Amino acid sequence: MRTDDLILALAAGAEPVNVRAVRWRYLTGMGAATSVALLLVIYWMGVRPDFLDRLDLPMFWFKELFCAALVVAGLLAMVRLARPGIRLAWAPALIAAPLLAMWAAGILELLAAEPEARLPLLLGVSWSECTYNIVVLSLPVFVVAIGLLRRMAPTRLRLAGAAAGFVSGAVGALVYSLHCPELAAAFLGLWYALGMLIPTVAGALLGPRLLRW
Repeated sequence: MRTDDLILALAAGAEPVNVRAVRWRYLTGMGAATSVALLLVIYWMGVRPDFLDRLDLPMFWFKELFCAALVVAGLLAMVRLARPGIRLAWAPALIAAPLLAMWAAGILELLAAEPEARLPLLLGVSWSECTYNIVVLSLPVFVVAIGLLRRMAPTRLRLAGAAAGFVSGAVGALVYSLHCPELAAAFLGLWYALGMLIPTVAGALLGPRLLRW
């Protein structure tokens, strides 16, 4: 059989990918994983008792917007990397923008503070557990994200794994914020970012092995 005939035979009966079905798979999978992480916060850590009182604080919403924006940007990157030949487009810029905004706010906050108040702004009252908790909460999301990627056709396996780890860390940070007492931009820009960086690096290291065809 000639090569052209073989290609035609393999392509016979092939149908276009149902884009809606793929999107629904991502929405349901990531939604379920986020729900598991949320339940871990509720039943393991507990939502802050003054959570409703914090709704009046602008910095609370800045923190939530920071985490949510990174979740959306990370998911966009992961979805694009799940298909061969698709460029990342604006995904890196969408990831960088919230991080740069939080870092800029943190630097301004530190510059405006008295010298003796700067270290407390960076450490808060929960620096020793913040990053760890975010990483733990990212685990169920990471498992689902890798499972979703395995059902697609990523070709840049290390980058796809990093995207899965990043979006998992961002979801972990988002749900952890319901428990976290910290509102200082300097704290969030350091420890929250570190909590997202660890699963990102882990995803990059594990991607070639877990996503191999």
